Amino acid sequence: MFVLSKFIGDSVTHRASSMFEGDIQANSAKLTEEIQGKSVCVIGGAGSIGSSYIKAVLRFKPAKLVVIDLNENGLAELTRDLRSTDGLVVPPEYRAYTLNFADPIFARIFREEKGFDIVANFSAHKHVRSEKDKYSVQALIENNDIKAKKLMDLLAEYPPKHFFCVSTDKAANPVNIMGASKRIMEDLVMAYTTKFKVTTARFANVAFSNGSLPDGWMHRVQKKQPLAAPNDVKRYFVSPEESGQICMLACILGNNGEIFFPKLGEEQMLTFSAICDEFVKSEGYTKREFATDDEAKKFAADMPYESKTYPVVYFKSDTTGEKAYEEFYVPGEKLNMQRFNSLGVIEEVKKRPLGEIEKFFDEIEAIFARENFTKSEVVDAIKRFIPNFEHEEKGKNLDQKM
Repeated sequence: MFVLSKFIGDSVTHRASSMFEGDIQANSAKLTEEIQGKSVCVIGGAGSIGSSYIKAVLRFKPAKLVVIDLNENGLAELTRDLRSTDGLVVPPEYRAYTLNFADPIFARIFREEKGFDIVANFSAHKHVRSEKDKYSVQALIENNDIKAKKLMDLLAEYPPKHFFCVSTDKAANPVNIMGASKRIMEDLVMAYTTKFKVTTARFANVAFSNGSLPDGWMHRVQKKQPLAAPNDVKRYFVSPEESGQICMLACILGNNGEIFFPKLGEEQMLTFSAICDEFVKSEGYTKREFATDDEAKKFAADMPYESKTYPVVYFKSDTTGEKAYEEFYVPGEKLNMQRFNSLGVIEEVKKRPLGEIEKFFDEIEAIFARENFTKSEVVDAIKRFIPNFEHEEKGKNLDQKM
């Protein structure tokens, strides 16, 4: 039987247990002190990282958990998963709401609760494929940045003791609009460090996270469809469990204004095609590689169910926004690699004045308000705000690929 967590440990991360478990054990007293009996609000809690964060936090027995997410089915599955997992104690006061965090109903909940001890925001457009045209770019920036500012202003009314907002490795020297939006988000939340404690984390791909390419392979096999993967893009990977633990450690143990990242060496990077090779083997097949999508689809359509070969298509990346390599920090950021065994910390981040960020938001919203605005206008505005934003438009996006 295919067990996803075992496959990830054996073939992706090559770790039998979480790389963060040692730091969790070493800091268990502090984690217990800060979480046990406290109120927790998790925004975007039905997603891969948000749900893993909830599981990490529940080990330390908070008294109240409120989860906000637009994915109604995802919230139902989260609740079933939490209540079906051995060793997890769901707080007596547990509520899950199908809501946008920028909705006035969420503001009402927050004010009537008079805030929460711990707030973590995982709501985001997270995929490079989010960048297609001007409409998708507007939606991405609205969610990752403009609505995030409304959240920060709301939190300032009843400041949490710990606030965490997830970032991405793609925020360091961004080349796509998703990564740039997360860099803008970092600048935004850091501007609120004078009002309450703020931390964030940049980290690697979460293996088999919802909507990811590897997650899609499981759906393709169920539907007897070919598998596709780039063979020239190398990425760092963490397990879903590890993704939640990074965020919990950063949220609770981080000092105000710090950015966390996992200590992963270049030798731990993998191509998607290499993982796909192992996935095909784990499903009991021998791969058969095709040069084109159509050839692979034809083979899959005619493939008998008892077949021992499975069609794959490997390709060179040629879509807008794909970064050839990953990095967690940039020159000039002050690093501490000694505080934790498995985590590096960017301790001093240059903080931009809130007025400077609000001026950029005014500019970008004025662009969106124009009937005939263009994607290139948005890119130019971001380049003025983030001078090292190196966007290359290739005229092709991931929605045009299998």
